[in-house]
Amino acid sequence: MLSSVLEVRTGPDGSVVIHPHGSIGADKAVELRQLLVHTVRRVRPLRLIVDLADAPELDSINLGSVVAACDLGDDHQVAVFVDNASVSLADKLTAAGLPRQRVRGIC
Repeated sequence: MLSSVLEVRTGPDGSVVIHPHGSIGADKAVELRQLLVHTVRRVRPLRLIVDLADAPELDSINLGSVVAACDLGDDHQVAVFVDNASVSLADKLTAAGLPRQRVRGIC
C-alpha cells in the first residue's frame, strides 16, 4: 500500500494550503478532519485551499469532511476551496454537496 502524507503550508497571500499526497483513505480520515477543523476554527485564514493535485482519490468519509469544511468555513468567515481535483473527484465532491464554484482548476 502506498503511503499518504498531508502537507500544510502557508501561501504568500496568507492562505493555508492543505496538500494531500497519495490516496487518502480511512486511515487518514481522522487526521484530515482534525486538520480541516483546526485550520478553520483556530487558525482562521482568509482562505483555506485543499490542493488535490497529488491525491488521485478520497474515500467517502474524506469527501464528506472536505464538504463539511466548506460549510464550517462559511460559519467562520473562511473561504474554503478545492484546487486541482480530477474530473472524477470534482464530480464526487459536487455530488456530495460542495458548490461547484468552490472547485477550481479541474484536471
